[in-house]
Order: sequence, then C-alpha cells, then structure tokens
Amino acid sequence: MDAKLLDILVCPLCKGPLVYKKAGLELICKADRLAYPIRDDIPVMLEDEARKLPPGEEVTP
Repeated sequence: MDAKLLDILVCPLCKGPLVYKKAGLELICKADRLAYPIRDDIPVMLEDEARKLPPGEEVTP
C-alpha cells in the first residue's frame, strides 16, 4: 500500500484516520469499528463493503 495514499485516505463516514492492517489487507477506522477491504491494491471505501469489527477484535496494524 502506497504510503502517500494512506496519508490522504480517511473514513468515508466519519472522516477519521485509517489504520493499515497489512495481514488482513484492510484499512480500519477505529472510531466506527469498520474494516474496508483492499482488493488488487485498491482500497474499497464503500460502507456496504466494509466489515464490522467484533467487540473483541484488536485494531492494530
């Protein structure tokens, strides 16, 4: 994932920062507890495509 792209991407819902989770190929919004998938090196920033994080899942890169 390009570092410059990570610097400008924000959560489409709350406009908060995202955490890149390399192992799961996801961008995570801690505030909304949503994980946006990355497919073919392209972040899919759609709420309908995001995975809700369960209460016990850690939000670390």
